[in-house]
Amino acid sequence: MIELRNIRKNFRRLKRRRGVLAAAASLFRRDYDEIRALDGVSFSVGKGEIAGFIGPNGAGKSTAIKIMGGILVPDSGECTVLGTCPWKNRRNYVGHIGVVFGQRTQLWWDVPVRDSLDLLGDIYAITKTRFRANLEELSELLELGPLLPIPLRQLSLGQRMRCEIAASLLHDPEILFLDEPTIGLDAVSKLALRRVVAELNRRRNVTVILTSHDMDDIEALAGRILLIGKGKILYDGPLAAIRERFDRRRRLELSFEPGEEPPEPEGTRLISRKESHAVWELDTGVISVSAALRVLGERLVITDMIAASRPIEEIIASLYQEGGFE
Repeated sequence: MIELRNIRKNFRRLKRRRGVLAAAASLFRRDYDEIRALDGVSFSVGKGEIAGFIGPNGAGKSTAIKIMGGILVPDSGECTVLGTCPWKNRRNYVGHIGVVFGQRTQLWWDVPVRDSLDLLGDIYAITKTRFRANLEELSELLELGPLLPIPLRQLSLGQRMRCEIAASLLHDPEILFLDEPTIGLDAVSKLALRRVVAELNRRRNVTVILTSHDMDDIEALAGRILLIGKGKILYDGPLAAIRERFDRRRRLELSFEPGEEPPEPEGTRLISRKESHAVWELDTGVISVSAALRVLGERLVITDMIAASRPIEEIIASLYQEGGFE
């Protein structure tokens, strides 16, 4: 379905120097920095998969999405999507994919949403029967009925994103690229969007490539993640395996009788304390949760407890900082 082999992409950025003399000199000679966006990226995604594409800002996620979408041409390497090279046969290719960029719109700002969708139907040469059936299905799934007569500029961000999803799916694409689709959305809108993407994947077997800084989106939708950093694929596999492979730490929260002083057993670190409540971070390679509870229970009268893994965002952030994937 999607296959990238040793994709490389560099960009040139003009060096701007301060001062009048430097500005004058730049009229005759310009210096550039070479920015390596993708450095030998290779992966494949099968039909019907939902793959989460994650990494820090500047890691190369959007560049890879634009190459797979046929918007950018790589400097070297091979990219095959649906059996074709995206940038060589783009006019036919785009009829088989849908793309949603969270910070850009493909709808017209000042006209009713229905008019924008009608125009997209003409652009994609969708038959009237197919257009009506798809619009009816998407309107039901995305709850678009009341929004269709309203100009896009009068809708909330969450409402606009639902319309963007509909626009990207009108022509029955086999692949959906979602680049930060939940950026700026409130909690209710995020939950609704996740439900819609999962349902579309189930109903239509649409392959989804999802980039997001919100790890809740990734955990809720993606069965597999592609972790990218400095233009390279650092990890490819299930999200749960990152915890098993890289994180031995657990958090233990205890409530106890007032006036007691919480100890700090070996293998634990007291990270917060407020009156009769404290939080420890445990290294399970040194001490298990049950052993820590036993030691702490000898000094404290415990009234409540919560034991949990660290948030996945913290694990991934610490791996980047410590070079854990190198």
